[in-house]
Amino acid sequence: MDEILDYNTQRERLRIPEYGRIIYDMVQQLKQIEDKNKRTEQARAVVKVMELLNPHVKTQENFERKLWDHLFIIADFELDVDAPYPIPVKSELVARPVQVPINKKPVKATHYGRNIESIIDLIAGLEDNDNKTELIRSLAIYMRQQYLIWNKDSVADETIFSDIEKLSDGRIKVPAGLELSKISAAANFSRPGVPLKGGMQKAAKNRRFPKKNHHKPSSK
Repeated sequence: MDEILDYNTQRERLRIPEYGRIIYDMVQQLKQIEDKNKRTEQARAVVKVMELLNPHVKTQENFERKLWDHLFIIADFELDVDAPYPIPVKSELVARPVQVPINKKPVKATHYGRNIESIIDLIAGLEDNDNKTELIRSLAIYMRQQYLIWNKDSVADETIFSDIEKLSDGRIKVPAGLELSKISAAANFSRPGVPLKGGMQKAAKNRRFPKKNHHKPSSK
């Protein structure tokens, strides 16, 4: 007669897998005990075993109550015992988490990112003064840097100014005569996770042409 194998995939899903199948089976046996006092006594013993299997639970605040809550969850809230703590309400423990709202508004310019649009909205609400002009200048410098990372090797200031006005839907007017600081000739930009161009070329060259040690013949 062939032996019938019992696979975990064919068993009932564990509600708290950390305690394993042994605790699950113990809890199911608790339900079968008819005498409530005996059932309560055995429930306390099961909680102690749960504590031994998960000693790290002691680091949590009010860990004993958490263990009893876990016991009722494993029992699918179908366990009638005299617990030392109020029996948890199923609807409160298994309630769906509150969904975090996600901004699904499409990004107007992906190479600048959504944060730039938020900053533009903030600046657009400010009064026109010297402080706002300096904020626009700082924003333009940062946007120029992002532009150079993802697009070309150079970009005109007027292009950045035009992008600011477009992304603000015309709410920001770049002051006439505004100039950005010049980019250093030594400056180099690369995308996140990509080494600088010069470094890549140098590394590749070293791999192809490793340095040789040139020793002068010793004169004896």
